[in-house]
Amino acid sequence: MSVEIVTFGCRLNAFESEVMAQHADQAGLTDTIVINSCAVTNEAVAQARQSIRRIKRQNPLRRIVVTGCAAQTEAARFAEMPEVDRVIGNHEKMQQAAWRATRQAFATRLDVDATIEGKMAVADIMAVREMAPHLAAGFQRGLPRVFVQIQNGCDHRCTFCIIPFGRGNSRSLPVAAVIEQARAVLERGHREIVLTGVDLTSYGADLPSAPKLGALIKQLLRELPDLRRLRLSSIDQVEVDRDLFDVIANDDRLMPHLHLSLQAGDDLILKRMKRRHMRQDAIDFCAQVRRLRPDIAFGADIIAGFPTESEEMFVRSLALVEECDLTFLHVFPFSPRPGTPAARMPRVDGREIKERARRLRAAGEHALQKRLAWEIGATREVLIESDSAGRTEHYLPVAISGETPGAVRRLTMAGHDGARLLAS
Repeated sequence: MSVEIVTFGCRLNAFESEVMAQHADQAGLTDTIVINSCAVTNEAVAQARQSIRRIKRQNPLRRIVVTGCAAQTEAARFAEMPEVDRVIGNHEKMQQAAWRATRQAFATRLDVDATIEGKMAVADIMAVREMAPHLAAGFQRGLPRVFVQIQNGCDHRCTFCIIPFGRGNSRSLPVAAVIEQARAVLERGHREIVLTGVDLTSYGADLPSAPKLGALIKQLLRELPDLRRLRLSSIDQVEVDRDLFDVIANDDRLMPHLHLSLQAGDDLILKRMKRRHMRQDAIDFCAQVRRLRPDIAFGADIIAGFPTESEEMFVRSLALVEECDLTFLHVFPFSPRPGTPAARMPRVDGREIKERARRLRAAGEHALQKRLAWEIGATREVLIESDSAGRTEHYLPVAISGETPGAVRRLTMAGHDGARLLAS
């Protein structure tokens, strides 16, 4: 029986799961289920632990390996679980040597001799300084869209965020390696590339000559004329450089969809989060980009119930949905992560946090409905993802039938069903 990967969390984790599946297969690992965990909230960690217990009950004879951000930040806690056979760190999981060592350990180790320390293969993530290229074989699984990881880690220390301690400091893939990766996936037949990373807009600061993300994208599009659809996974708008603004305005191969790390809409809360922008900065950024690309669709991350957040402060976050004209909303009820400054701040009542999250999600749903209605009658270039679904340039889902997965079709939007556009 082959290796099965169960993925939690972000798009970067999804990309890395593809790479791990390749490494584990090439290492000859079998009869194993890998949990690629997320640490962004306490609930994400709890979900991973619950899944481990459930999976082991359903698969008592298969080995369980845990990796990902939660495994990096709470390695001993996972190693203590009797269901877990090995814990692999976030850096190690991308190295084939770690999977060969895992196969060897499983072949030689008796379960009764497995100590907590013996289960763990987790090094100091803060000591990692370079990023190696990794190519995921997503097209072999029939996916027309593929992720190319160009950056990892984060040098910022937002007071609510544990991720830098799971991912380490910011490090970037050299420009030539990015282009080589992108060229390889185009040659394999992918139609759309998504550049991904933990803090994508910090790209290049650690490289010689410190190239910025905008310069990378310009060179990528210049050297790969066959690349017709390029997308960004998530950006911090305060780091957007002049070249990136120029690409947004002048090259329609960069898809008109940006997902922003906003987090809040109140200045005092933003300061307490240790964010690097103020409320008006976010509004001004969206207005500037919309002048350059009037049809652009914005998504955003917003936290509900950050410590000390009053109702008035929350309302200012809620108002961002309309003031920034957001279409896609990722809402995170505040979750205190041990070891972060925000975990020591005065907390909002849990019931109020849930209610504020509900109100944000309702606003996000209303915004999506508004955008879907606005799209009716428009003709869009739709990437066909399966025989029943596709995505427009703006990342809006489209219900289709009778199309060939992997193709890009010019389709007119005849209506919507509340969740997807309906092509005529």
